[in-house]
Amino acid sequence: MNTLIAVAIAPFGVGDELSSYVAEACKVIAASGLKYKTCSMFTEIEGEWDEVMKCVKDATMVLAEKGIRTEVILKADIRPGYTNTMDGKIQRLNEQLEK
Repeated sequence: MNTLIAVAIAPFGVGDELSSYVAEACKVIAASGLKYKTCSMFTEIEGEWDEVMKCVKDATMVLAEKGIRTEVILKADIRPGYTNTMDGKIQRLNEQLEK
């Protein structure tokens, strides 16, 4: 079933600048082949539930397997009968804003 998630994967105890660690997780997400979009605080990933959750696990483990304490914040939207929700939600919002 199509799933859209917003996920933030971040290390703890590695200093003030986290971008190099976040980049490692983002590279795993990009390599998954799933549709994704990274923003300043979250990355959205869309696909089938099992594929999306495997992607989150793999991106988390790239840090955790280095012995880095890793926090994951995840929000999921499962909407049966819909696809392309990452873009569709924004399109429907923009249509409302134009009224």
